[in-house]
This record gives sequence, C-alpha cells and structure tokens, in this order.
Amino acid sequence: MLAPIAAAQLSLPSAVLAESEDAAAELARFDADLGTEIAPFASVLLRSESAASSEIENLTASARAIAEAEIGTSNRRNSAQIVANVRAMEAAINLADRIDADTIRQMHWALLHDVDESAGHFRDQQVWIGGGTLGPHKAMFVPPHESRVDAAIDDLIRFADRDDLPTVAHAAIAHAQFETIHPFTDGNGRTGRALLQSMLRNKALTRTVTVPVSAGLLTDVRAYFEALDAYRAGDPGAIVAQLARASFDAIANGRELIEDLRQIQAGWADRIKARRDSATWRVADLLMRHPVVNAALITRELGIRGGNVSRYVEPLAAARVLIEFTDGRRNRAWRSVEVLTALDAFAARAGRRAAPAES
Repeated sequence: MLAPIAAAQLSLPSAVLAESEDAAAELARFDADLGTEIAPFASVLLRSESAASSEIENLTASARAIAEAEIGTSNRRNSAQIVANVRAMEAAINLADRIDADTIRQMHWALLHDVDESAGHFRDQQVWIGGGTLGPHKAMFVPPHESRVDAAIDDLIRFADRDDLPTVAHAAIAHAQFETIHPFTDGNGRTGRALLQSMLRNKALTRTVTVPVSAGLLTDVRAYFEALDAYRAGDPGAIVAQLARASFDAIANGRELIEDLRQIQAGWADRIKARRDSATWRVADLLMRHPVVNAALITRELGIRGGNVSRYVEPLAAARVLIEFTDGRRNRAWRSVEVLTALDAFAARAGRRAAPAES
C-alpha cells in the first residue's frame, strides 16, 4: 500500500537531520564556490552527474565514448543512452522553476524518446523489479497498480511544493517516493535522480551548478537501494542519510575534478602559442565542456565559420592540447586526452563497491 505524503509529518532521528543539514550547507558552499566559474564547469559537472546516474543502472562508458557519441562519431548503445541522460538532466534543470507531472514527463521524454515510443507517458501496465519476466510473484518490489499512478504523482507534486521541510530531506523523500511509484515502464531510476536535481535547484540549494550527487550514490549502490527498500518499509531516515552521505562524497570528488581541470588549463596557458584575443583560446575553453570536438560543434557553439576552424585548432594541436583521431580533411574531429583522463579519473574515484539491484 502506497501511503500519501503530501501532508505527512516528517519525523527523523536528530542525527540524520543534523547530517542532512550539514550536507545542505556543503552543497550550497560548493555551488557558491563555483558560481564565478559557471561557464567552464557547469556543463562538465552536469555530464558527470548524468554518467554516474547511468552507471547506477549498469550503463557504463568511457568519457571518450560519451563525448564522441555527443558529436555523432560513436554509435555505441551505452554511450548514446548516457548522452540521452544528459538531455534528461538538462531538462530537469531547465524546468526546475515548476515541478509538476508535465515536468516529470518531459524529463522522461528527453531520456528515452529515441528508443521508446512510450517515452513521456506514465505506464498503463503493471511492472515489477526483479524476479524475471514471467510475473511478479518472485519480485523484489511491486509498485502500485497503473490505475493509481496519476493520483500518486499528484500527491508527490503537492509534497514537492511544500516549503516547510529541510531541503536535503525534502529532496531525498521526494526521490524515494517517485522510485516507489515507479510511474514509467522504464527509466525510472535515471528520471528519479533527474527529479532529485530539479528539487535541489527548485529549492535554491543549488543555483548555478549540478552537484554530481549520483557519483556519491555510486560509491555504494547497495546501500542506496537498501535505503530505498527501507523507505518502502516505513523508514524515511535511511534514504535521507544516504543522500546526505552521497552529497559529501560527491562534493569531495567534484572538487578534485575541478582542481584537475584548473591544473590542465594552467598547463595549456604555458603551451599554447596564440594571441590572447585569438579564437584559439575560445576553442580551448570549449574543451572543458566538450572534450571531443569537430568543426560542426565548434561552429555551433562558438560561431566560428567552418572554413576557419582549422586555423584556430592548429595551435592547440601543435601544443598537444588536441589530438586528431580522424583521417582525411573531411569530417575531422579532435579530442583532449587530458580532459578525458580527468573525467575518467572522476568516474574511477566514484567506483562501485557493491552491485545494484535492477531499478
């Protein structure tokens, strides 16, 4: 039986509440610290969050494969799905001013519209987690009947709209309730973590960057899923505590990633031989957001005419900032090995200490 939560009283152990408030302060501090550097780092943090959220669902790919999929030079299935999750996260942030059923459907549509005709529609059939495809009798969890999804989502939206709850606890419980409703036939986990980011932005705890909370959850996926199970059994404290701990882990990892990227930029400043007003430096800045580029992306992002791209890329290639990985003069593409290495190191630090259940 799914209990409504729109007007529920929140009762948490004092230690859990204190930990969640400490996490909220750290999230706000991280966001404020990077506020003046939003342009280069907001995008890379959002992509890191999307990749980590996908990895929780066993969708893994290297930073290079993901970046190549973004410009269409790779068609690997996992990479394409992670790029789709980037779109879902972007939708979650862009729509954070208004969290409602349509917002949630738009997040899901952004995630799956390329591969699932039911994308953006709440399910019209029973689903279950674990136990095989023959029926739910051996399932680990059976969500509410499809006839109850709309009412459950309406209740969740009313809960999300409250302004009397501590933000981290509020977001954690909204996320857990969403995962319990399981309103879609597929993609609930990734959509639910996008909703979590939307909640953090909606409540103004984060204002400029996407803290890669999923990278913190990824450090102990088993504990994350056990916390969701505990929530369904009537204990909201477990998921609040898990999100708080994940936030601390994510912030530490995110700070290390940003420092790595700053060091890379400092090294480029010593190696790139171009005038400071040259568009070459704009291309170098673009690599913080897109570590694999081609002429089409550079033209789209920077407004540099296609015929002039090579002129501004050549100093970066000479400094080994960029490495060309295509053959021939048509459809040329380049990658920044240093940035890709930093992104892979971020993912490796998040790691995975325990295997997840299906979500």
